[in-house]
Amino acid sequence: MSKPVKTPSPEHPITLARSTERLTVRVGGTVVAETGHALVLSEAAYPAVYYVPREDVDTSRLVRTETEYYCPYKGEATFYSVKTDDGLVEDAAWSYEQPFDAVAPIAGHLAFYPQHATFATSAA
Repeated sequence: MSKPVKTPSPEHPITLARSTERLTVRVGGTVVAETGHALVLSEAAYPAVYYVPREDVDTSRLVRTETEYYCPYKGEATFYSVKTDDGLVEDAAWSYEQPFDAVAPIAGHLAFYPQHATFATSAA
């Protein structure tokens, strides 16, 4: 059975914008990303999500997990645990490596769960 593919619509809007701020992401107090090039994805009534370019993430701290998720609007997501100075935080980040066309700019970016990460912004 094939998976459904849905297109953003007025009933389920998705917008992408480049953040105008510098973003620092910490997981367990450990800085794992710093960027002035984050994308902000706003989807329907969900909280906005920062997507950080992979080149601005300390990828040496990422451990790919077997967790996967399918979003009919964005595609297949892969998950990563993050090695912090205090230990491993399971499934703290995700990425859509081959997102659907409507959200194509998030390819090559990672997002972090707010329950595992803190986000600090400053003027770019």
